[in-house]
Amino acid sequence: MKIIINKDILLEGLNKVSKALSTKNLVPALAGIKFDLNEKGLTLTASDNDITIQTFIPQEEDNMTIEEEGSIIIQGKYILDIIRKIQTEKINLEVFDEAKLTISTENSEYNLNGINKKEYPNIALEESKNPIVLDAKEFKNMINQTSFAVSNDESRPQLTGINFKINVDELECNATDSYRLARKTIKLNDVTTDNYNIIIPGKNISELAKIIDDDKLELHIFNNKILFKSKNLLFQSRLINGSYPNTANLLPSESMLKITVNINDLYNVIDRVSTLTSDKEKNVVTLETEDNKLIMRSSNVEVGRIEESMDVKKDNDENIKISFSAKYMMEALRVLTGLEATISFVGEISPIIVQDKDDERVIQLVLPIRTY
Repeated sequence: MKIIINKDILLEGLNKVSKALSTKNLVPALAGIKFDLNEKGLTLTASDNDITIQTFIPQEEDNMTIEEEGSIIIQGKYILDIIRKIQTEKINLEVFDEAKLTISTENSEYNLNGINKKEYPNIALEESKNPIVLDAKEFKNMINQTSFAVSNDESRPQLTGINFKINVDELECNATDSYRLARKTIKLNDVTTDNYNIIIPGKNISELAKIIDDDKLELHIFNNKILFKSKNLLFQSRLINGSYPNTANLLPSESMLKITVNINDLYNVIDRVSTLTSDKEKNVVTLETEDNKLIMRSSNVEVGRIEESMDVKKDNDENIKISFSAKYMMEALRVLTGLEATISFVGEISPIIVQDKDDERVIQLVLPIRTY
């Protein structure tokens, strides 16, 4: 393998696939990035068996000069560090004896021991005949508006993932840690004849959202894995086995009180009021309505108490007093994109529903906390 390549283009590709690198893998080759060079361009692959990422850099004018085809596996950490620190626009890569790589510029030379391409596991990146096609930007928004609610508790593995339910022309995305629920629904451009109900590891799909471009995104779904395809990027993830909880019955069908409030104002009030709360995980605050006022309170026996009020719009004359986690409520508000939110209350011990006033496709549910 011998190539002269644009440094920034190579670094962009390396940064994408490096998300799949793991230093804990028992297979030495999987700590490396596989380079495959042919007459059409350079393919980079990395995998930790949980996810596999592959990106293709096509040969185009001025981005690379291919002098000799070939393949090699190079330790991901070192190749990334070297390419990142090189200052020149063009980089020379040349493989010797099938397992040694020389990286050179006009004034520098780096020699790295590699691994023969034959040592790399055979990872099949299959594509289905009828993929689900989405707008990548809308997909990223969906993940950002739900992934924060996944659980970190490995004893309930299903809750560490995001649930995708695809039915006809609709994709419903759910995430819950059993204390809150985040749901986003989007319409598909095409009708699918197959229904899907799958669980994708939350950390995997969050990594995908960071590296895809705003273009079309294809979903190729199989029994135990899913492949995402976007331009020259392939991202494959395992699926989590088991059934996801039925979250539909968590959403109240009616409310006793609905308020409309400015999202930023409410977020800032909760942020200030929760300053004294001692438990940063629960940081309980109490919300109470009086006429057209919303009053927020928190207290700490050792430090003191805070109270702040703001104006709200109510849909009736009912009032509510309810406590909840400031952290969870702020995370729910943070992902809403409009100016105003509607907050629906059923009772003091029933779930709180938070929605963007202008986008009912996003639903955030926060469970109350008993304070007596």
